[in-house]
Amino acid sequence: MNLSIRGQQIEVTDALRDYVDKKLSRLEKYFDAPLNSDGTVTLSTTRGLHAVEVTIPLKGLVLRAEDKSDDMYASIDAVIDKLERQIRKHKTKLNRKFRQDSGLKNFFVEDPTGIAATAELDAEVDDDLEVVRTKRFMLKPMDVEEAILQMNMVGHNFFVFSNIENEEVSVVYKRNDGKYGLIEQG
Repeated sequence: MNLSIRGQQIEVTDALRDYVDKKLSRLEKYFDAPLNSDGTVTLSTTRGLHAVEVTIPLKGLVLRAEDKSDDMYASIDAVIDKLERQIRKHKTKLNRKFRQDSGLKNFFVEDPTGIAATAELDAEVDDDLEVVRTKRFMLKPMDVEEAILQMNMVGHNFFVFSNIENEEVSVVYKRNDGKYGLIEQG
């Protein structure tokens, strides 16, 4: 795998680069063939928090994870753990979907650890996809500013509303940097 490691507001030292390479090489055990994709790793520091973001595009799948903590090395470890969980989930999902086919199932190694944990992984995937609550409500026409005020009033980090300007369903959300975003229909 070709990695592009870059730093934002932080110098990427040889020690950091080696640590990232070593940790990401752990992921190769999950694949039959060596990865020939170009992955990006972004290391950054904001307000004393060390953030790591990894994106690895694969055929029909994009692995992406990010983590923030007080320690850069702990953030790297957490991101690798998240990526491994994603790979195991996708592997389980593909194996379930393509049991008889020889298509994408062979993209992943059957059991890289030597420990069969598919039942546990099946339960983990099912838990993540379970809808535990459904809400229905009328969309009140309002402008973006009113939607942000309503979102803050109810204490959520997003709010669905009918945008009075274009009469479309829109979503406002609170970003990690404390600012707001707007999602509109395309």
